[in-house]
Amino acid sequence: MTGFLPTRRAVMAAALGLMAASLPARAEAPKEIRIDWATYNPVSLVLKDQKLLEQEFAKDGITIRWVQSAGSNKALEFLNAGSLDFGSTAGAAALIGKINGNPIKSIYVYSRPEWTALVTRPDTGIKAVADLKGKTVAVTRGTDPHIFLVRALAANGLTEKDVKLVLLQHADGRLALQRKDVDAWAGLDPIMASAEVEDGAVLFFRKPEDNTWGVLNVREDFAKANPDIVKRVLATYEKARLWSVQHPKELSAALVSATKLPEPVIARQLERTDLSFGPIGKAQKDTILAAGEALQKAGVVAADVNVPAQVDALIDGQYLIVGQ
Repeated sequence: MTGFLPTRRAVMAAALGLMAASLPARAEAPKEIRIDWATYNPVSLVLKDQKLLEQEFAKDGITIRWVQSAGSNKALEFLNAGSLDFGSTAGAAALIGKINGNPIKSIYVYSRPEWTALVTRPDTGIKAVADLKGKTVAVTRGTDPHIFLVRALAANGLTEKDVKLVLLQHADGRLALQRKDVDAWAGLDPIMASAEVEDGAVLFFRKPEDNTWGVLNVREDFAKANPDIVKRVLATYEKARLWSVQHPKELSAALVSATKLPEPVIARQLERTDLSFGPIGKAQKDTILAAGEALQKAGVVAADVNVPAQVDALIDGQYLIVGQ
C-alpha cells in the first residue's frame, strides 16, 4: 500500500501557512484616539475647535476623544494610566515622569513659553527668592512651575525644606494667593496672567530660560503599535500650529472662549508664548537636560539616575521631520 503523496499545491499552501503563523500579528488600528487639550497649550484649542483630527481620521472610522489637562501632572497621570494616548506637558515635567517610570516619548513642540514665574501680592514684602525663607508657597507638584521653584530656591542656597509648600492645582494656587492663604505662588499662564492683570499680583522672579518647552507626549506602546497614526496626528498638529501663528486674533479668541478670561489677560499670556517651533530636537533636549541636572543637584532627582540617558530615551523626533 503506497503512502499519500501531497500535491505541489498542498505543499505550497502548507508552507505559506507556516510562514503566516511565524509572522507577528498585524496590530489593528485603534477605534479611538484619546488626546488632551489645555489652556496652557493654545495649539490644542485650535486643533480641537476646528475638528482637524476628526477630519483627518474620519475615513478610517477612528473617533477622537478630547480630555482636558489642568496641568502637566494631570496629563502625566492620564498617560501613565492609559486614559490618554497623547498629552501636553512641560519638557522637564515629562522628564521627571520618564525617570519615575512613566512610559512616554516626547515627540513634538507646541510652544516655547515663559509660562511660569514666582508670584506674590504687593503687600507681602517679598521682592526676591531669598525672601521666601519660612514663607508659604502654593505649587502644583510635578509641573514646570514646581521645577522652576526648586531651581530658583537652589540658586539662592535654599531647598523646599526652607519654605512651606501648599500643594494645590494651578487655579487653586492663584485663589490661595488672592485670599492671603499663602505668601507666594509658582504660577502658570493663563491663570498667572489673570492674577497679574486682574489682581495686581507681582511676578517677583522671572527667568525665561528656566521655563522648559511645551511638549506633546505619546504613550510608548501606542506609538510602537501605531507609528503611522502618530505621524498623521503630528502632521495635523503642525497644521494647527502654523494656523495659530498666522491668525493671532483668532487664536486669542479661541483662548478667550476656552478660559472665559478677558482679552487683556490672554494678550499677556500670548506675549510670553512663542509658537514658532514644531519639530523636537537638540534645542529641547539641551533645555530639558539642563533642568534635569539642576534638579539632580538640588536632590529632587536621585544621584544614581543617568539624566542624559533618560533625556535621550524621552526625546523622539522621528514622527515629524520638517525644517526648523
